Amino acid sequence: MTKDRRRLRIGWLSHHVEGVKPLHDLITAGYPIECIITLDAERLAIRSGAANFAEIAVGYGLPCFRVRNINDEETLDLLTRLDLDVLLVIGWSQILGERVLRSTKIGCFGAHASLLPANRGSAPVNWALIRGERYTGNTLIRLAEDVDSGDIVAQRRIEISPFDNVATLYERVAMTNSEMLLELVDTLLSGRRPDYTPQVSDGAPLLPRRRPEDGLIKWEHSAGDVYNFIRALTNPYPGAFSFLEGRKYLVWRAALLPLQQQLGSPGTILGPVYSDLVDASGMLVACGVGGVVLLEIENHDGQRIQGASLAEGEFRGKWDTGGSGR
Repeated sequence: MTKDRRRLRIGWLSHHVEGVKPLHDLITAGYPIECIITLDAERLAIRSGAANFAEIAVGYGLPCFRVRNINDEETLDLLTRLDLDVLLVIGWSQILGERVLRSTKIGCFGAHASLLPANRGSAPVNWALIRGERYTGNTLIRLAEDVDSGDIVAQRRIEISPFDNVATLYERVAMTNSEMLLELVDTLLSGRRPDYTPQVSDGAPLLPRRRPEDGLIKWEHSAGDVYNFIRALTNPYPGAFSFLEGRKYLVWRAALLPLQQQLGSPGTILGPVYSDLVDASGMLVACGVGGVVLLEIENHDGQRIQGASLAEGEFRGKWDTGGSGR
């Protein structure tokens, strides 16, 4: 028997790139998305990894509501008027309060990019890379008031390779979001409820929020840690950075050398690295142990310098290792 896909009133809440693909997949599969709720322009402008869902809504012919805070009275009034059965929350930085959670007939469901209860809190994909973890995951939960504490609906494990960065991992997060949400909505449309598995806390503290100023590279760390740090903060995030002769540079891409000895004082520019593959050329920098090859940087004028241009550039001296910790 064909399911009546108009039976559910589903709202979509997101401001992050990880929500783009699953929204597209639900809509193209014919599932009933009533509206999109996203951040207002002012707050969206200061969010890392932001996506323009207002523009996406226009493309799909959906109403879009831009809010400052999901828990304020104006937004609560909006949710009351919308009279949703389900609110899907994929890539949203504000914690949903009790009144929002109770505003739908069935519930609010969201995804957290880790294998909960591990890595509860902010920026789990970034932290997984920074810490050099070999795998992470994605968990679909029925949202509760405590951060990332809701009952588990589904999980997917995501391997992390040395070739990954935050963008490639978020592509796989988005893919698993689609898989889990399609299964969830299909279950709800059949008139059933998903199986819920209560979370048991692992006792670990919440991951702290990351800010652009936390991106200072610590060259005295090992080359592996520096490499992980750079790839964890690259596009669509604000980027790792360092200072050379008092000028700030963003570091977007690097390569890791398989060396376990000290090559020089941490931060010292050891010289150019050449390759007939232009993008593999760059600048060799010493770390506390080993070194990394910088492949793409950006100067204070917003100019990106990469590959052969970086190898042949007149960069000398030592990157600053001072400043606040990460």
